[in-house]
Amino acid sequence: MGDKLHLAFGIAGNVTSVLLYAAPILTFKRVIRKRSTEGFSCVPYVVTLFSSLLYFWYGLPIVSCKWENITVVTICGLGVLFETSFVLIYILFASARTKRMVILMVMAMIVVLSITALVSTFALHDHHHRELFVGSIGLVVAIGMYGSPLVVVKQVVQTKSVEFMPFYLSLFSFLNSSLWGPYGVLGRDPFIAIPNLLGCPLGLFQLVLYCIYRKREIHEEPNDTDLEKNSSKTEFQKNVINK
Repeated sequence: MGDKLHLAFGIAGNVTSVLLYAAPILTFKRVIRKRSTEGFSCVPYVVTLFSSLLYFWYGLPIVSCKWENITVVTICGLGVLFETSFVLIYILFASARTKRMVILMVMAMIVVLSITALVSTFALHDHHHRELFVGSIGLVVAIGMYGSPLVVVKQVVQTKSVEFMPFYLSLFSFLNSSLWGPYGVLGRDPFIAIPNLLGCPLGLFQLVLYCIYRKREIHEEPNDTDLEKNSSKTEFQKNVINK
């Protein structure tokens, strides 16, 4: 029963992970259409790419015992494809200064990932120590992944706008961590359980923040009556000037 429940959470987690990875598509369609990143941060996408690469490596039989984490491998492989596309699009349309910063972040990520892969393959000779080494690094990065959207919190509070904190990204982040957390607990895998159990309240916080400032945006939008009054006033002013 435990194994079936573990697999069920893994499959459900895969579904929400697909939605989470796909959530920024609308944002990047806008970037391509306007040919500008409009100042939003690329940090969440680089960190998510890093996390996906690490857990893809973690789930492979080189690190894990056989294919016990096959669900992790499949979804993280898809995540690598999505996040790589987003980062490349961001670099293409970012300003020169921001472009350099993102490229440096990606280069640093590649160096750390390469060292992790080499050490876990050649310096460590059993699955337990390989899982411990790769999982520890992945745990830290995964916590950063769930916390990275919080870099826009200051911008949200200052502008009182949730324009650059998409609702679906926050929603699927919360749902994703809510499913992968129990998956890790049932599989007795702290490197999957811990970051997701921490990511759950972080995702919930983003949803609460979205609701607060979304309501403020709605309240501040002029209603039809105000628009009609302003339009009438403008027309009256024009008539006076013409006379």
